[in-house]
Amino acid sequence: MLGGSLQSRALKTQSLPLSSLLRPIPPVLDSKKIDSMVQTLRNETPDYIPSPAPEAITPGELPPVDVLHYRAPSGKDFYFAFGGCHRLQAYEKAQVESVGCKVLKVTRPMLKVYLGGSVDAIVGDE
Repeated sequence: MLGGSLQSRALKTQSLPLSSLLRPIPPVLDSKKIDSMVQTLRNETPDYIPSPAPEAITPGELPPVDVLHYRAPSGKDFYFAFGGCHRLQAYEKAQVESVGCKVLKVTRPMLKVYLGGSVDAIVGDE
């Protein structure tokens, strides 16, 4: 499965623990879409195909989630998922512990574009 955004398409998919992904923006979710993804993860035929339909549905798999990786000067790693909310919720509901991700390394100024003034509260003011 190719998957990933234009920025991450060339990156290899890595597996990250779902518990390590930070989602600082509260998602607006469609429960039918999540249930469809859970069925896909369980190798079942989905009852509902969202519109627009995905390019291809591979049983047991969802496309990778784009994740921004920031390493603080202290050495602590932060993984942020700003998209892929339905997929992440489906993984959680299906009790899948590891998620396929396309990881993009970012600097603090790049992260500030996404988090604004909240960056200090989230990753510290190092």
